[in-house]
Amino acid sequence: MAEKTTSSCTPGCGSEPVGNPGFFGTIAEDVRCAVQRDPAATSKFSVFTTYSGLHAVWAHHFEHWLWKRGLKGLARFFAQITRFFTSIEIHPGAVLGRRVFIDHGMGVVIGETAIVGDDVTIYHGVTLGGTSLEKVKRHPTLESCVVVGAGAKILGDIVIGEHSRIGANTVVVKDVPPQSVVVGVPGQVVRRKQERVGHAADLDHTSLPDAVGSNLKDIMARLEAIEEKLEMHSHHISMLTLDEDDFWEFDE
Repeated sequence: MAEKTTSSCTPGCGSEPVGNPGFFGTIAEDVRCAVQRDPAATSKFSVFTTYSGLHAVWAHHFEHWLWKRGLKGLARFFAQITRFFTSIEIHPGAVLGRRVFIDHGMGVVIGETAIVGDDVTIYHGVTLGGTSLEKVKRHPTLESCVVVGAGAKILGDIVIGEHSRIGANTVVVKDVPPQSVVVGVPGQVVRRKQERVGHAADLDHTSLPDAVGSNLKDIMARLEAIEEKLEMHSHHISMLTLDEDDFWEFDE
């Protein structure tokens, strides 16, 4: 029942068939993908019965079906019931692709005009929010194979390119090109030189580049080299220094 979103990223999570798998086929491939993306999953039966993120997505497919047929009040009513039982709020007007996995899910909010592509992974506390009071496209679009870390806020009618990873607690307010990593507040976009291929979720949350810290460390090293070359010695002693392990040291 979910609308298909256009993307160059073909179906993932194994060798899923191309085309509409039907309602029960959708449930089956969602369960398979959850087992692959969550190392805590013990069995398909456990995933099917206890994963509230999948329950919210499956309920949304029905609610979106009602919404598209003009039964908006009924769709919102069922969405509220889903929110009560799962603590995940997905507006019935939002469009979700195939194999969308909401892990843990507590506190996830997806707005009315949001579009989520295929093979997207979303963690708890994520908001896909709007920034306009006009009845226009005001929520973000996530292309296929995007991973959104816990607590991230993606706001406005922006596009997150495929195979991108949004770091935990990042606030994103501008378009993100494909194959990128975004960290910080506001989000700093770092393009990958080596493009990711395939459909495996990029879950390496510890590999988040510090663009500001890395460049500051490089500037400090160059300045020190220039001072040595010019035989200059600064009398200024900074209270904060960056060591070789990228830890800031405070000296009173």
